[in-house]
Amino acid sequence: MFLRVNKLQTELPAPKRRDPNAAAALQELLGGKYGEMSTLGNYLFQSFNFRSKSKLSSFYSLVACITAEELGHVELVSNGVAMLNNGPDAKGDDSGDGGDISNAPMEAMKDTRLAAGFFSHAGGAVPADSNGLSWNKDFITTTGNVVFDLLHNFHLECGARLHKLRVYETLSDPTGREVCGYLLVRGSVHAHAYALALKNLTGVEIEKMLPTPNIPLGNIPEAQKYLAEGSHRRLYTFSPEDYRDIAAIWGQGEQALPGDPPGELQVVEGMPDGGKIHELVGQPNVFTPDYAPEEMFEIAAKLTKAMR
Repeated sequence: MFLRVNKLQTELPAPKRRDPNAAAALQELLGGKYGEMSTLGNYLFQSFNFRSKSKLSSFYSLVACITAEELGHVELVSNGVAMLNNGPDAKGDDSGDGGDISNAPMEAMKDTRLAAGFFSHAGGAVPADSNGLSWNKDFITTTGNVVFDLLHNFHLECGARLHKLRVYETLSDPTGREVCGYLLVRGSVHAHAYALALKNLTGVEIEKMLPTPNIPLGNIPEAQKYLAEGSHRRLYTFSPEDYRDIAAIWGQGEQALPGDPPGELQVVEGMPDGGKIHELVGQPNVFTPDYAPEEMFEIAAKLTKAMR
């Protein structure tokens, strides 16, 4: 089962302006072939289908704990998309009616790259790529063969790194760039972890292929604070007491990748401290949460008061 915590895995800065086209680019990291929906889906179903879990507990635990982190990555990218579509944080009044909508107050949205993000989703994120093509189950590989699945996962993380770097190059807003910087560090951890698992099983030092593509994290300004705090050396269990045996793979004197700040790999029980989830202000003129939401707010306030 999963434990949900009302935080993001890292703090995201508020966007400087509303930028639906940047949000569309970030959608690639959510619903693209190598996006977070794909990494989550692959590891989730591999963990469900894993054979001989008790005898191969270190390898099962590795896939299982990375699964939990990927669920948080889906949440992180989705929040980044919604924040870019929403614009800067504001204390704006989202009560009252939506006003006169006959003068096309959202006319600019019809010309955005991913207009469905507004028309169908009110600026929210969905499992689709940067062109609006839906993510699909054909992106999932779960063969039951441990070596093959781990090799596929290594390939998937390298592909995800490539896409994050390309998306990063298209963005200037701090929100999207922070998402990319954080995920580049954590994706490097996952690729490294799968490489070490394969080395233990086969003797092949596949970690020597990293990083792929061959650009060091030191070249990414938004990755620096995560490197400085040692995030590139940490693998989280995302559980208070389970999956500790990943230390048999992510540990045992293994070191950070060459080019990253040096140090021994470490397993952290639990999860990162995380950061706040930004509150998106409603827009009555586009019917979020409604055209005239005062009654909704009143009902919610009464429910909260009654509960306390």
